[in-house]
Amino acid sequence: MTSPQLSAAPSDPLDRDLAGVVGGKTAKALEKAFDMHSVRDLLWHFPRRYSNRGELTPLTGLPVGEHVTVMAQVIDVRERSMQKRHGKILEVRITDGQGSLSLTFFNQAWRASQLFAGKQGIFSGKVSEYRGNLQLQHPDYQLFDDRPGGIGLGGADDETAAGADMSAEKSRELQESAAKAWADRPIPIYPATATLPSWSIEKAVGVALEVLPEVEDPLPPEIRRSENVFELRAALEQIHRPERNVDWKQARDSMRFREAFELQLALLDRRRRAGLESSEPRPPRDGGLRDRFDAALPFALTGDQRAAGERIALELSEPHPMHRLLQGEVGSGKTIVALRAMLQVAEGGGQSALLAPTEVLASQHYRSIVDALGPQLASELNPVLVTGSRPASERQRALLSLASGNSRIAIGTHALLSEGVTFYDLGLVIIDEQHRFGVEQRETLRRKGAQPHVLAMTATPIPRTVALTAFGDLEVTTIRELPPGRLGIESFTVPQLEMPARFARVWTRTLEEVASGRQVYIVCPAIAPNQAEAGLSDADPEDGSGSEAVPKPPMVNVEETVAWLQSQPEFAGIRVAALTGAMKGDAKDAVMSAFVSGEVQVLVATTVIEVGVNVPNASTMIVLDADRFGISQLHQLRGRVGRGEHAGLCLLVTRAAEGTPARARVDAVAETTDGFVLAEVDLEQRREGNILGTEQSGGKSTLRLLRVAEHGDLIEHARGVAGELLDQDPELARAPGLRRTLERETRAGHLENLAKS
Repeated sequence: MTSPQLSAAPSDPLDRDLAGVVGGKTAKALEKAFDMHSVRDLLWHFPRRYSNRGELTPLTGLPVGEHVTVMAQVIDVRERSMQKRHGKILEVRITDGQGSLSLTFFNQAWRASQLFAGKQGIFSGKVSEYRGNLQLQHPDYQLFDDRPGGIGLGGADDETAAGADMSAEKSRELQESAAKAWADRPIPIYPATATLPSWSIEKAVGVALEVLPEVEDPLPPEIRRSENVFELRAALEQIHRPERNVDWKQARDSMRFREAFELQLALLDRRRRAGLESSEPRPPRDGGLRDRFDAALPFALTGDQRAAGERIALELSEPHPMHRLLQGEVGSGKTIVALRAMLQVAEGGGQSALLAPTEVLASQHYRSIVDALGPQLASELNPVLVTGSRPASERQRALLSLASGNSRIAIGTHALLSEGVTFYDLGLVIIDEQHRFGVEQRETLRRKGAQPHVLAMTATPIPRTVALTAFGDLEVTTIRELPPGRLGIESFTVPQLEMPARFARVWTRTLEEVASGRQVYIVCPAIAPNQAEAGLSDADPEDGSGSEAVPKPPMVNVEETVAWLQSQPEFAGIRVAALTGAMKGDAKDAVMSAFVSGEVQVLVATTVIEVGVNVPNASTMIVLDADRFGISQLHQLRGRVGRGEHAGLCLLVTRAAEGTPARARVDAVAETTDGFVLAEVDLEQRREGNILGTEQSGGKSTLRLLRVAEHGDLIEHARGVAGELLDQDPELARAPGLRRTLERETRAGHLENLAKS
């Protein structure tokens, strides 16, 4: 999809290089700490909160090991000699009226002349603990003046300047008023680092604002009026240098609306432009491949599957490319919907490519599609599997078959994106587990055809506000209905430390399932000691704060779990196998094939089996260290069982203490199998970077003030305003500033980061 060709922007003062505004040393520090390069980067680094000189920031509950900025008052100061070496320590106690904190300085007695009882200021440093008391060692600080700073009142000179006829009473009133204004003036507290404290950022922002001339406001005046939004220059001034609390609140709301509006405008513009492109219509044919497939199906499609299929069939018949996201509950039958779309495209000789994130999932899709087609249709369509680990001879045959058009269905991994893969007539691109791929990867595959249709799929239910934010350029179809006959899945939390007898029962239940002829998955977060599966670490995947009281023990891993099971006499004669993402492709295929055939009874794996894997005889899912996974991962893992004639059982083993966020996630999954309910719980619990995928992908969060979990109504409203504007002025001819904003967002790759969620 091509980007709009926009007019060249005039010289924008917001795009000035930082070094020329705040100086080279400060610019270098800002770049190192926050990847800032321009005035825009600096001014869009908004305060995370505000304090007032008349209030004190709570000191209770400060997290050990984290860098904090607090506002407090000095209680007392004392100096003592160090016990084990020469020198003295200056200890300064500060309070907020509730809690207290110590500041310690080594061999810096001169600071006592600054830090004396009653002095107020902002103190910044890393929280540590010494003999049960919290302290900041060698903190940075900025003290408030004893009199209102910078207001020019408080002495005889001020009376003279105000006029000789001013009475003493009037002068005193003005002084008191100015003092109150000074005390009440909000102090911005910025996201900061140990080397770049909040007040240094505040100073740099002040310098930038002082020299900033009038700037172009891209938001049309009529929208500013209707939405009660500050002009851009005023909003930046008030959010960084407010006189009153109401100032920064209104400025923040203004900038938040701008953020939501510009994001939705960009997404809607991308969708609109995609709809203007020409594509080869792929209409269904009576009695064609799809009808033959439907006639041979041993089951009836669900209502949701039929509705989704009809919508997709209609869009495939249009002379414009389809751009649709198909989301569905685990086991809802999305693959059948996608396969019917492939058959419709194949009826006119077109080809389809299904891109999967892992070799295990690609191989599973290949086997299930061949089986579903049956011998006759499979022979006609000649599906091929393209992965990096395929033998060179097989890979070459598959590539020749695709290039000649002999094969009309390709299933593969990232190997499909390589330059050597060409298609005779690529008509449909299917991206499975959309969130595993970036926009550029999707585009790489799409460019192998002449504007092919695109169907993205996800088995992770997406809350509406996330769909509007991360997938706002795609139409969304949802399958909620499960095929009839599913026996359901029972789920239980197994507190390993609190209930060791219940944990022991996990292994007894494993033996019982195997004795009954069924199979068991055991999932671990790590491959081997100190070797986490990609995407997981010793940090909690969702909490991210590092503030839980008890350090996490080493993660349970596949290598040691397999060795332990094989050493147990009860497991003698039971074949246990390992499957991890670190294994070579042919080894993974061999293990998975052995599990599918029933040769392996217990599969110990990482999240490589999270999606798509379908073994109907597998009845039990055991997740060890379940608190190491996110809600959506646990729900996906659970969906691997209960897919056959036996009811499913999911045991979520955890060492997380009751009442912690990690335990709450595990309990939430155990309490419901409704993926859409869990998606909302997930949205409430997760941090923004994780919601939008930017932390896992290594990208910066592209959202500054907008919070998907909190501002759903605003996002929907902004989408409506953006849609009305595009309806009236599709090319934004009357809003050139917005056109340039869209171009800048495209260059910065912000939409690509959002789409990795």
